[in-house]
Amino acid sequence: MDSKAGGLFGAEESHPTGTGGAGIMSKLWLPKGISASLMKEWLEKRRMSIRPWAGFVDQRKFSKPRNFGELCQRMVKNVDTYNSNYTFIFLGLILYCIVSSPMLLIALAVFVGAFYIIHLKSLESKLVIMGKELNVPHQMGLAGAVSLPVFWLAGAGAAVFWVLGATLFVIGSHAAFRELEGSDMEELLMEPV
Repeated sequence: MDSKAGGLFGAEESHPTGTGGAGIMSKLWLPKGISASLMKEWLEKRRMSIRPWAGFVDQRKFSKPRNFGELCQRMVKNVDTYNSNYTFIFLGLILYCIVSSPMLLIALAVFVGAFYIIHLKSLESKLVIMGKELNVPHQMGLAGAVSLPVFWLAGAGAAVFWVLGATLFVIGSHAAFRELEGSDMEELLMEPV
């Protein structure tokens, strides 16, 4: 059983573009400059820099700011302090939106399926449409064009704006009303001019 798992996630198979790889993660077609190891490293850094969730949602640490200056100070410092927590809130809202909308799941499945079929066709031979050879970005554009009607029917535009609005509301509310720690207040105090 270990040999099968090692085969799935191991580096035996190489990426179709010849970049080599490490199993399933290497089979993802990522834009140039973004590798699976870079994504994994970014997620690991985010995970390691998360502040404790108990302190993040501690209700005793929330209050109304006294003035606009304090509101701005709180926003800047809290976004800097809790940016990893906010990132995972954003990812959670995206996941919630996708899972709660069956039509959006179908639209994503159509897009991934179209891209996969186009990818398989391009492995057999060069994919040529109307005398032009299609490279990876063009293939993704073709997959997007094929799945665009399904995304439109699923209300993907509304979902994107819902995720952005919900994220801005949740993060903005937290950053505005979360009190700064004592050490943070000393840093931000300004002398009158």
